[in-house]
Amino acid sequence: MSDTMTAVKRWTAKRKSALVVEIIQGKTTVAEASRTYDLAPSEIETWVEDAKRGMENALKANPLDVRQEYEKQLKDLQEAYGEAMLELRARKKLQALMEREDD
Repeated sequence: MSDTMTAVKRWTAKRKSALVVEIIQGKTTVAEASRTYDLAPSEIETWVEDAKRGMENALKANPLDVRQEYEKQLKDLQEAYGEAMLELRARKKLQALMEREDD
């Protein structure tokens, strides 16, 4: 790993990109970076996944701009949240019905 990143205090986009490139190039692994920088492996893996999505978008014939990509991700998350809330409500109703039947 590069010496310039060994004492990182703030993980800017530029530093994150440099680390992700080192991982992609095989110069380090997520586990090694996690230990070296005292970061959760899941956080680093998220950076790698974000980078992959960004590269994929950049290589598309008609790439989305950053705002469009953000809005698309936000819409997807809102839909997932809505579905989760519906499922939670349905489970609560089912639980209440089952408790009534037990009485």
